[in-house]
Amino acid sequence: MADNDEVTSLSAIGGSAQNGALAFATTHWSVVLTAQDESPAAQEALEKLCRTYWRPIYRFVRRQGAAIEDAEDLTQGFFALFLERKDLNTVRKEKGRLRSYLLASVKNFLADEARHAMAVKRGKGQRLIPLEEIRERERIDVERSDRLTADQVYERHWAFTVLEQVMARLRDEYRSAGNLRFFDQMRKMLLDEPSRPSQAQVASEFDMTENAVKQAFYRFRQRYQTLLREEIAHTVAMPSDIEDELRHLIAVVRA
Repeated sequence: MADNDEVTSLSAIGGSAQNGALAFATTHWSVVLTAQDESPAAQEALEKLCRTYWRPIYRFVRRQGAAIEDAEDLTQGFFALFLERKDLNTVRKEKGRLRSYLLASVKNFLADEARHAMAVKRGKGQRLIPLEEIRERERIDVERSDRLTADQVYERHWAFTVLEQVMARLRDEYRSAGNLRFFDQMRKMLLDEPSRPSQAQVASEFDMTENAVKQAFYRFRQRYQTLLREEIAHTVAMPSDIEDELRHLIAVVRA
């Protein structure tokens, strides 16, 4: 989903910070923080988080002035080292959020020349992070980021990654139900743009009543909000952190 889509789709999440508490099931970050040993479940959860949230790290490194290939090596190297480290006890004690922990970690990584040099070598050739995905958008995104600090670039790409994950999950649900074309129209209806389809247009296209479209869109928004909260839950240690993290995400995208 393009950046403007994430911004305009905030109409769907603006009120979700006031919803009731989400049932806090075992999530990726909580698995990592509570694991007492090098369990396969914790390692798998950490690798999944790295694969999902590599883009903000890459953008941060690029905004720090690294060339494309250097940033790719540094990003791969950072995550290679991150997955090898055994010092998560500190963040367990602090009950940190993945967003803040990764940003602090990459800053330390870039500041430590010896460790960073070794990690780059280890990172080369590893395919943990699919950096090829980013090449075609590289020039445009860097130009957009010229007015932002490295921290702001990181925060915005973190927020966009969360929203992209949510929309991808929702799309998969509609595709599994054979309703992918209907999903596309529901997604467009989230956008606060003149080109978005009206309820009447969608009703005509799918041979539905406008009231049926209204109800379908309401369910779409509700499911979007639920998945958003679930995605955020995967990146925080405590259920009480979800609301603050959601408010932070909304503020970052609206800034």
